[in-house]
Amino acid sequence: MSTTLVFGEEKNPRGIPKAPFIANVEEYVGGSGSDVEGHLKLFQDAIAKYRYMDANLTQRRTGLEDKIPDIKKTLHMIEFLQERRVCKKKADDDDDDLDDEEAEESEGVKKPLTTTFELNDTLYAEAQLEDTETVYLWLGANVMLSYKIPAAISLLRSKLDAAEATLKATIEDLEFLREQLTMMEVNTARMYNWDVKRRRERSVVESSKKG
Repeated sequence: MSTTLVFGEEKNPRGIPKAPFIANVEEYVGGSGSDVEGHLKLFQDAIAKYRYMDANLTQRRTGLEDKIPDIKKTLHMIEFLQERRVCKKKADDDDDDLDDEEAEESEGVKKPLTTTFELNDTLYAEAQLEDTETVYLWLGANVMLSYKIPAAISLLRSKLDAAEATLKATIEDLEFLREQLTMMEVNTARMYNWDVKRRRERSVVESSKKG
């Protein structure tokens, strides 16, 4: 027997099957004389599959919750570099019209940007960033590619949108899965209790016949 016999046709948007609620155990198993061991095993198999999916989705959620802040931080930095380039270009165009105070502010925009970058979790180094129109992004699997700043911003925004949408769907799936797990555990308990009650009633009937 397959767990597909347990699950109904109804599924959530990502294809996770909905667990049925067994309202009438006797009718479900096929009558008062039917064996429940096969059904109970199917229920346990279904619970195991739900738990396996739950573990995978929990791992995915953790990965996304680590990844999204990194994307946001990188996007924020590149947007800052773009804004700085725009300000520098504007300062170059306006140099002739500036008074002394404004000229001093303009010079500050033109100077190299002094910042720190992370070498590892606890070690940072100081660096000066010259004006640039190109940035390098890690794409995973030890792959780094260069992008023009506007293209890098577009790429990171699309990745951020996709990651946030996936995280939202993953959280919804986890909530759905846990509801189905609870339902299958309730079904298992109801069937087990029904079987215990049935055995007890049979025992009473047999004892009365012997008496």
